[in-house]
Amino acid sequence: MSTLPEKDLPPGRHRLLKEHLMTEFRQETQTDEREARGAKRPARKAWLRPALVAGAAAAVAAGVLVALPSDDATGARDTAATSGGGTGASAQYGSDEAERLLEDIALAASKRDAPDRIRDDQFVYIKSRVGYMSFGVNTKPELERIHDREIWASVDGTRKGLLDEDNHNGRIKLDAEKPGIPSNTSYRHLETLPTDPAKMHKWLYDNGEGDKTQKDERAFTLFGDLVGESLVPKKQAVALYRAAARIKAVEVVDGVKDAAGRTGVALVRENEDGFQEQLVFDPKTKEYLGERVVAVRDTEDGVKKGQLLGTSAILDREIVDKAGRRP
Repeated sequence: MSTLPEKDLPPGRHRLLKEHLMTEFRQETQTDEREARGAKRPARKAWLRPALVAGAAAAVAAGVLVALPSDDATGARDTAATSGGGTGASAQYGSDEAERLLEDIALAASKRDAPDRIRDDQFVYIKSRVGYMSFGVNTKPELERIHDREIWASVDGTRKGLLDEDNHNGRIKLDAEKPGIPSNTSYRHLETLPTDPAKMHKWLYDNGEGDKTQKDERAFTLFGDLVGESLVPKKQAVALYRAAARIKAVEVVDGVKDAAGRTGVALVRENEDGFQEQLVFDPKTKEYLGERVVAVRDTEDGVKKGQLLGTSAILDREIVDKAGRRP
C-alpha cells in the first residue's frame, strides 16, 4: 500500500476526483518502474469527473446516514437529465423553490444533533456508493461499475488518511492536508469557516475554483464540495445552506435517485461545459443523500445528451478512533 504525495498532484475539485488522480499517479509511477525493468507499458486510463467538478472535496452537516442498498442502484438513469424539464415522475422548479428548499435544509441542520468531544487524533469515517465516468485511450466514455467506497479523514488534517474502494483502486493511504489551503476539508479547518450566511456567501465566491468569469458556477461548485465527502460542523453547515440560497440559476428537481436507489429532491445547476450537477437531499429529513452528474448536451468526448456521468450515495458517516477501523 503506497502513500501518494500531495505536492505531486494538481489541485482538484471534488475529493473523489482528487483521489482518482492520486490513484492514477500511483499507477503511472508503478508503470514507469515496470518500464525501467523492460515491461511493456499498457494504455493509460484516466478517471475523471466532469469539468463542472474541479477542487478539493468536502462535507455535509453533522450526522450519520445509514441506508440499505436498493435493487435499483442505477435507477437514476431514468430521472430527468436536463434543466429544461423532466420525464416520468420528475418535476422541475425555479430559483424561488431552491431558496425555500435551502432554508428548509438549513432549519433541519440547525435542529440536528451534532457530535461532541471530537478529538484531534480521531477520523471522520464515510462509507458511500459511487460510480463515475472513465475516459480511456481510443475508447468511448464509460460509466464505471457502481461500487462501495470507504474513506477515513483525519479530524485535524495532520494525520494520514485512508481510502478503500471496491474497484481497481483498492486501498491506498492519503497524505495529511497541507495547512493554509482554503479547500481543505478536515473537520478542524471547516470549523474556521464563517457562521454568518453573508460572510459564508462571500467565502464561497472568493474561494471557488475554475473560470473566474463564471462566479456563480464556481460558487455552486464549491458548495457541492461542501456537501460531499466530509463532516461540516453544525453552525457552518447552517450558514452554508443559507449562503447557497443566494447563488443564481439554481433550480430544484423532484424524483432524483442517488446511487443507492433512494429517491430525493435535488438542487441542480448547469455549467458552461454542458454538465449538470444534481445534489440530492432526503425530501423528509432534508439530509444530504448523494449526487448525480448528467450531460445536458453532446460533447466532443463522445458523451451524449442525457447521459449519466457520475452518481454517489452516502451510506454512513461517523467518527472513529483509527484509520481503517469501521464503526
